Amino acid sequence: MAPSLLAAAGGLLLLFSFSSAQIRGDNLVSCSQNDGFGKYCPTTCGVSDYMLRYTPGVNKDLDDMQYELENIANLTRGAEETVVYMKDSATSAQKSSPSDSYFKKSSSMLDDIVRYEKTIIAQEQQLFEIQSLLSANERRMADLKQISVQLQQKCSEPCRDTVEIQTTTGTDCQDVANKGATTSGLYYVRPAQATEQFLVYCEIDSFGRGFTVIQRRRDGSVDFNKDWIQYKNGFGYLSPDDTTEFWLGNEKIHQLTAGVNIPTVLRIELVDWEGNTRYADYTMFRVGPEIDKYRLTYGFYLAGDAGDAFDGVDLGDDPSDKFYTSHNGMLFSTSDKDNDKFDGNCALQDGSGWWMNRCHAAHLNGKYYQGGRYTEKDAGEFGFDNGITWLTWHNRWYSLKETTMKLIPLSRIAAGGGQQAGVKQFAGLA
Repeated sequence: MAPSLLAAAGGLLLLFSFSSAQIRGDNLVSCSQNDGFGKYCPTTCGVSDYMLRYTPGVNKDLDDMQYELENIANLTRGAEETVVYMKDSATSAQKSSPSDSYFKKSSSMLDDIVRYEKTIIAQEQQLFEIQSLLSANERRMADLKQISVQLQQKCSEPCRDTVEIQTTTGTDCQDVANKGATTSGLYYVRPAQATEQFLVYCEIDSFGRGFTVIQRRRDGSVDFNKDWIQYKNGFGYLSPDDTTEFWLGNEKIHQLTAGVNIPTVLRIELVDWEGNTRYADYTMFRVGPEIDKYRLTYGFYLAGDAGDAFDGVDLGDDPSDKFYTSHNGMLFSTSDKDNDKFDGNCALQDGSGWWMNRCHAAHLNGKYYQGGRYTEKDAGEFGFDNGITWLTWHNRWYSLKETTMKLIPLSRIAAGGGQQAGVKQFAGLA
């Protein structure tokens, strides 16, 4: 009885060790078609179906093993009672006839009984361990059942191959908000100089302000090491719930900022790895046409608590640091189009496109470093920062966690209580 129990427990352990070794999910790179998942492999729905198929059999095995355990426990209790009785009988015999020859035999038998008792205790310990293992497996089975139910519910939902796009359109997101839109999401806009409309994410707040988001970094899921054409057209993913990373595209940013009657404010919002938030506003922001290499210009630093990194910083290495790290008037550079003022290629070294000088004090398209910290070695041969950088807030060798760049007309920037109101609202959403 006991060997069959151990064999069953061993089989169950083998089943669970095999299951835990096979990582399942939609992102699985490879999967064996001979392990029972069949045509579903490697989707989560396949895992759910497979789970439902083998669960009843495992439950029956668990019930059988529990029955065997109870039988063994009953036998063990009977053996314990016999041992106690034999001990008492031996002691009584020893007191009544200590010189009797039968007493010696009884003592020898008592020694055997003691050894037998030790064996029983050892077996009981093994049974206790097996029972603990069975309890743990039952808990795991319950967890797997719950996961299976959740997978079933998820798999029963119809696939969504489209996203919700709001119906209101305008020249930009503020125009969309002026027309009555109150929900943040995806909208089509067509600036005055655009030949056709294009999709943007509009962030519409409770004060009726419509921010046109042109850049979003959240988790490093999108590689910003792109070439000139990709930065021109845009890359990444626009989502209606604003959970994705993207660069809207230099051509679209040019169209949004060129030929407008009201000066455009660029708002930059930053989040570090400790959850702190900062912002910086630049008025009369504009990105030139492609023939001018999408040159960045702005009038002045309007407000903010992140500091004016676009104006450059003194790195302490050279008196000209501030001049060579300023960004106003700089051309856009990528790894395949070097338009910076450095002898080398800042964009190639940093692995991403930006308005480079020689090279920068602000770089929101830099490499994404989990945890924020990186070393001078990571920063390249010449020691320039190549993480997500805003040096007037965090110094060198620190990469920010989240960044947002968005546009709004100057006339609307102070709505709802001025600059600090906008910052508080941003902090609440982060």
